[in-house]
Amino acid sequence: MQRLVDHALAVTKESVKAVTYESVNNIVRIINGVSALLLALLPGKANMLEGIQGWELRPTFRGPRLPRWMENGVSSFNHFIHELSVDSDTSPDYSSEEEDSDRYEYPASPASHCSRASEAYNRHQMDWFQYILLWILLPLKLLLAIPVRLFQLFYYAVLKVLHIPSNHRPSRLHAHRRMQSLKDQIIHRATDRRRGVVEDVHLAIEICIEAVFDFFHKAAHLLLSPSEAFVALVSLFSSHGSGIEQDHDPFKDAAISTATRGGDGPAPTERSTNLHQSLNTDARTCQDVITELGYPYEAIHVITSDGYIILLERIPRRDSRKAVFLQHGVLDSSMGWVSNGVVGSPAFAAYDQGYDVFLGNFRGLVSREHVNKNISSREYWRYSINEHGTEDVPAMIEKIHEVKCAELKLSKPDCEEEIDDYQPYKLCAISHSLGGAAMIMYVVTQKIQEKPHRLSRLILLSPAGFHDDSNIVFSTVEFMLVLVAPILSLFVPAFYIPTRFFRMLVNKLARDLHNLPAVGGLVQTLMGYVVGGDSSNWVGVLGLPHYNMNDMPGVSFRVALHLAQIKRTRRFRMFDYGASTNIEVYGSPEPLDLAECYGIIDIPVDLVAGQKDKVIRPTMVRRHYKLMKGAGVNVSYNEFEYAHLDFTFSHREELLSYVMSRLLLVDPNHKPQRVARSKKKEQIAAASRD
Repeated sequence: MQRLVDHALAVTKESVKAVTYESVNNIVRIINGVSALLLALLPGKANMLEGIQGWELRPTFRGPRLPRWMENGVSSFNHFIHELSVDSDTSPDYSSEEEDSDRYEYPASPASHCSRASEAYNRHQMDWFQYILLWILLPLKLLLAIPVRLFQLFYYAVLKVLHIPSNHRPSRLHAHRRMQSLKDQIIHRATDRRRGVVEDVHLAIEICIEAVFDFFHKAAHLLLSPSEAFVALVSLFSSHGSGIEQDHDPFKDAAISTATRGGDGPAPTERSTNLHQSLNTDARTCQDVITELGYPYEAIHVITSDGYIILLERIPRRDSRKAVFLQHGVLDSSMGWVSNGVVGSPAFAAYDQGYDVFLGNFRGLVSREHVNKNISSREYWRYSINEHGTEDVPAMIEKIHEVKCAELKLSKPDCEEEIDDYQPYKLCAISHSLGGAAMIMYVVTQKIQEKPHRLSRLILLSPAGFHDDSNIVFSTVEFMLVLVAPILSLFVPAFYIPTRFFRMLVNKLARDLHNLPAVGGLVQTLMGYVVGGDSSNWVGVLGLPHYNMNDMPGVSFRVALHLAQIKRTRRFRMFDYGASTNIEVYGSPEPLDLAECYGIIDIPVDLVAGQKDKVIRPTMVRRHYKLMKGAGVNVSYNEFEYAHLDFTFSHREELLSYVMSRLLLVDPNHKPQRVARSKKKEQIAAASRD
């Protein structure tokens, strides 16, 4: 009889699974089909779908071939990558280290993931059933509690007299904790390895079906076997009063050993993690990407003069006399400079050419890093592009100067006097979009204040600053922002995905957009319409791990309003606070016009525009060029057939070759810029004046 019931339950369970799975799959097929029909009707989709192929943040050993300009300056690690790439030319498909690990440790099918979760349930279902049965049979428990308790006292007294250790079963509280840990484990599996919403639905359905049918299976088993039911009931009551010790939960804490290349050698360190931490879809950081590829890494926390804590990341070459500072744009982070893997990323290319690489990050994270831990959201987001150019960039570059001078003193003590008198290294800056506008603002304001900017060259990739040549969507947004700014700023201090749940949902939907080509193509096309036909890989960017469950870069309302002011006035100016406040801040009713001050820029500037860039059009970059050229700045201009995000999120050998060639124009052995005089020389000068 029991075997018949088991077979009936098994057949019913598999039938329910099959029907449910097919229903979900049919719904997904319908959505994808409708998206394909809509995509076929949309005009101009061919141009906007150009950028959706060929990008994914998954470093591969089968990477692009080494560019010609890297043949003499490539690291040994990149030689290893290149050899693997050449050896695998016969293989028809690209495969990555992460994909290989997925193949063996995490099979691709959702049912396989669910099977492992079901095995975990099978090991713990008896505890679940006992816990439920405890409350169903509460009256019977009360009647039997007294004799059972007397039996327990007698039993433990005998063990104590005979000096026999007792094996305590877990308490009811511990059973509850084990169930909670099990649920955390299942949810963790559901959100790990970047599964999408569709895959999570499959997994949740199987977990529910397994749990329901396993409950009925246990119940039928106990009803058909009264003796086993009585034994389970007695053991339940005995465990209720005697459980003291708690078993160690192997899933609660785990230590992961990691090592980075560089310095004196690999130094393994342990990084602890647990399942009770915030669940995430893909929480890889810039550090994870850099160290996974075998490069050294260093994190430097910089505090600005107004109390913001920003992260300056580094791929260190401590004894190098040439350094490069890379600064991202709006809604981006340092992840953009390493997202293309070992060969296609500007940060790794510069490191392989012998540069000490620094990756800057602007203020503006949802986590609100600030020295004042109780700072309100409204106070934290009260900044504009002014603060990016006059607070964030100066703080990071001064920290770079401090670190480089200290390290070069240690590595070359014979040159200590020279280091005291001069800047002993050459620092170049590469910036994209809003980062380019901030770097221009930094150089101009430092020169106005007669402070050293410590830069030897600027390379600006599609820099912001002029935006009057834009599409109707941007014009409408600019008009609305300026119109309702006094009211909207009271309710919307910044623009970002507001809750942890929605941030996780967006990251998972980005995964689904990769798995469903028609839906992904439709979203890509619609995003292209919004930004005026720009063919950047907007779908791929949504999957970047810096848009994760716990944190993401945001845009303050004042930054958006500042961009709207620049577009409305058609002038590259600092933030307009109003006439009265402008007099206090700038000394005049009008904000400082940065373009009128281009003549004080005393370093070479390389401007790069994208012919397919519809966010910052080439005409706007050429305006920078004409104004700088007219002011006597040593400036160059070049165009590539790129969209706006192609400068950072796509592997472009032509662009990397050009950027590296501009960096190599700076000679690190040339007599460095004089930045200060030693105390001894100051004393001599003072004495001579007396």
